[in-house]
Amino acid sequence: QVQLVESGGGLVQAGGSLRLSCAASGIRFSFYRMGWYRQAPGKTREWVATVRTEGSTNYVDSVKGRFTISRDNAKNTVYLQMNGLKPEDTAVYYCNAYRLFGTTYDYWGQGTQVTVSS
Repeated sequence: QVQLVESGGGLVQAGGSLRLSCAASGIRFSFYRMGWYRQAPGKTREWVATVRTEGSTNYVDSVKGRFTISRDNAKNTVYLQMNGLKPEDTAVYYCNAYRLFGTTYDYWGQGTQVTVSS
């Protein structure tokens, strides 16, 4: 059974920092591209950042220079360090595990709430 469990969300003032974690089980973690997405109230889910199996990363423009995605394959965990948080970063943040190997393997966590007050 595949599980992605996010943690680390919460309430923070603008300019503050949070570190999200996503612990994976039931998959060969090192074979998966890992990503973070977010969904603000009334909006569609938005891609935030990706870390590939070899460690390369990409970010949506709105978080570049503020957020850092990383992975620890020994711990089956992906992180999102969020600095310089803004009220517009308020959303539910979701962890994603993706692999294309003959078929598509695409898994989601349950989400963790991040609220940034002004």
